[in-house]
Amino acid sequence: MTTTESLRSTSRVRASALEGRNWLNTGGKQLSLEDLRGKIVILDFWTFCCINCLHVLDELRPLEEKYKDVLVTVGVHSPKFEHEADPVALAAAVERYEIHHPVLDDPELQTWQSYTARAWPTLVVVDPEGTIVAHLSGEGHSNGIEVLVEELIAEHDAKGTLHRGDGPYVAPPAREGNLRFPGKVVALRDGGFLVGDSGHHRIVELEQDLQTVRRVFGTGVKGYADSSKHDDAASVSEAGSDISRGAQFNEPQGLVLLPEAVATEVGYDVVVADTVNHRLRGINLTTGDVRTLAGNGVQRLLDTEQARKEAPAIGVNLAEGLENGALDVSLSSPWDVVWSEKAQRVIVAMAGTHQIFSFDPVSGAVSVFAGTGLEGLEDGAPEGAWFAQTSGLAADAAGDIWLADAETSALRVLRLAEDGSVDRVESLVGQGLYDFGFQDGAAADARFQHPLGVTVLPDGSVAVADTYNGAVRRFDLASGEVSTLARGLAEPSDVLLDSSVEGEPVLLIVETNRHELVRIPLPKEALRVDEGSAQVTRPRTPVAAGQHDLVVRFAAPKGQKLDDRWGDPTQLKISSSPENLLVEGAGTSVGLTRKLVLNPEVTEGVLHITARAAACDGEPGGEIPDHAACHLYQQDWGIPVLLAEDGSTELTLDLRGVN
Repeated sequence: MTTTESLRSTSRVRASALEGRNWLNTGGKQLSLEDLRGKIVILDFWTFCCINCLHVLDELRPLEEKYKDVLVTVGVHSPKFEHEADPVALAAAVERYEIHHPVLDDPELQTWQSYTARAWPTLVVVDPEGTIVAHLSGEGHSNGIEVLVEELIAEHDAKGTLHRGDGPYVAPPAREGNLRFPGKVVALRDGGFLVGDSGHHRIVELEQDLQTVRRVFGTGVKGYADSSKHDDAASVSEAGSDISRGAQFNEPQGLVLLPEAVATEVGYDVVVADTVNHRLRGINLTTGDVRTLAGNGVQRLLDTEQARKEAPAIGVNLAEGLENGALDVSLSSPWDVVWSEKAQRVIVAMAGTHQIFSFDPVSGAVSVFAGTGLEGLEDGAPEGAWFAQTSGLAADAAGDIWLADAETSALRVLRLAEDGSVDRVESLVGQGLYDFGFQDGAAADARFQHPLGVTVLPDGSVAVADTYNGAVRRFDLASGEVSTLARGLAEPSDVLLDSSVEGEPVLLIVETNRHELVRIPLPKEALRVDEGSAQVTRPRTPVAAGQHDLVVRFAAPKGQKLDDRWGDPTQLKISSSPENLLVEGAGTSVGLTRKLVLNPEVTEGVLHITARAAACDGEPGGEIPDHAACHLYQQDWGIPVLLAEDGSTELTLDLRGVN
C-alpha cells in the first residue's frame, strides 16, 4: 500500500492521555487531550539536542500559521541526554528556539511510550475526535501533513466536529539584554570579538571588555536578506555605531575570520554559518555589507539517486555546472566554520546532514569534505565516515581539523593529507550515539555529554566546550588523558584561547544559557572528575530469539508516488550492537521488510535500523512528470531490545504510516 487513501481505511486507534511533569507555554495551565477536542492535533515528540527535531520545528511553523484556527501542535519533550531532563534547561530551549505552541515536559518518557515513539523526531496526527490518523518518523513530512490536514478539515467540517478559534498557546515574557542565547565567537585582529547572537538573529561586535557593543550586523528580526545597496547612513543600527542596512539572519552560529590576503581578494572578511537559513554569509567589516556566499535556503537532503548509494563522492564540487554556482546549492544547518591553511578553504560543520563540507571563497566551490550523511560514529576514510551533528571545529598547527561531534558526545579529528584533502577520520573520545557521561581519565574511558565547541591550546592539547555537562574539558594528545578545566557553566557552546589578554593564558567561553561571554584563566592544574558513564535510557522492547519479522510502514502522501524510475526506491540498512546479536538480516538491501534472526545467546542489545524511501510528485499508476519535485524520506532508529521467551517476533516501525 503506497497511497494515503489505501492506508486510511485501516482500523483507528484512540489517542492516549498526555502525561508528564509539567506544561510550558500555557500560562501555567495543565492541558489534557480533552481540552484539545475539536482541533486537529500534531504531537511532535522531540528533544532539544536533536538537529532533525529543530528542522521539524521550522517545518511546522508555516502549517501552524496557515491553520492556526483549527490546528494545535503539542511538543512532547522526551529527553535523550540527562541534561535535557532538567526543567530549567528545557524552559531555556523552548525560549531559545522560539517555540510558539504548548510543550509537555515528559522526562520519564510516559507519553513517548503511550504513543510507541521510537525515534526523535516522531510526529503523531490526531483528528478532532481524538483518533490517531498518522504516525510519522523523521523530518520532511510537512507537505504530506498539509494534504492530510486539508482532508481532515473537509471531513470534520462536514460532520460538525471541527471547532475553530484560538489555541491554548500563551507567550512567555520577552528577555532583555545585549545578547540572547549566543552561539559562537571569533576574535578580531584589533582585540575585539564577533559573536553569533543567535537568539537575536544577528551578529554583534564587542569591545575587549565583552560588554560594550561596537556594531551590529543584521536588523535583529528573524529572516533572510542581504544588505540593501540603496540604504545610507541614516539607517543606523540600534547600537548607534554601524549601518545595519536591512540585512537579516536566522539563528546564526559559527564565524571565521579569513586571512587578510584572501579577504582582500574576495571583498569580505568574515564567513558566517547562518544556520536556520541554511546558508553561508559574508561580512565586510569595513563597509558593513552582508552578502550571501553559498546556499539557496532550501534544506539539503541526499538526492534520490545518491540515496541509493552508500556514500556521496568526497570532494565532489556541488556547485559545478550550476548557472549561479554556490548560490544554487542546498545546505543543511551549517553550525560552525573554520579556515584551513592546508586546504585553503573554509571547512564547514554541516550539522543537518551529519557531514563536513568545504567552501572555497575564491572560486565559490562548495564540496563534500567528509562523511556519508549517515548518522553515527564510524572512522576511517572520508568517504566512509559517519558523523552525528557536527557542531564545533578548530584547526591545529599541523593543519588537522578537530571536531566536536555532538550527538555521539565525541571528540574527533580529520587528519589532512599534504594536498589538503582528508586522509582519515579518527575518534579520540566517544563511543557512539547512546553513550555519554562526565568522566575524566584515559581517552578510551572518558565521556562527554553533547559537546558543541572545540579549540586548540598552545601546548597542542584540545579544549572542548562540554555543553550538557556545563564544563570545559581538555584532551592531552601526548598523554591520551582527559581532564576538566572548568565546570558549573550554563551550556557553554564555544571556547577559544583569548590572545587579547596579556600574561597567563585565558579561555574565552560562550555561556549560552547565561547570555554572556566570560573569561576564565587557564588553570595550571586541571581537575579530575569521575561522575561516571551512562547510556541513553529508553524502554527496551522484549523480543524472542530466532526469526523476527521487521516491517517499516511507508505511504507516500497524496499527490506523490514512489520513484521507481531506477528500480526499487526503498532501502533498509540494519546492524546491531553487539554485532553478534544478529545472526541473519544485517546489511543493506532494497525494500522495507526484512527477516531477522536474533542470537539466543545474547540477552540484550540495540538494533540499528535506517529506512529510506524516495517519492516524487505524481499520481499512483502514472508517469512522474519532467522536473517533478522529489522527496527523500529517511529515519534512523536505535531500538533497545531484551531477549525474552515471551517476547515479540514482529517489529513494526513507521517511516510514514497513515491510518
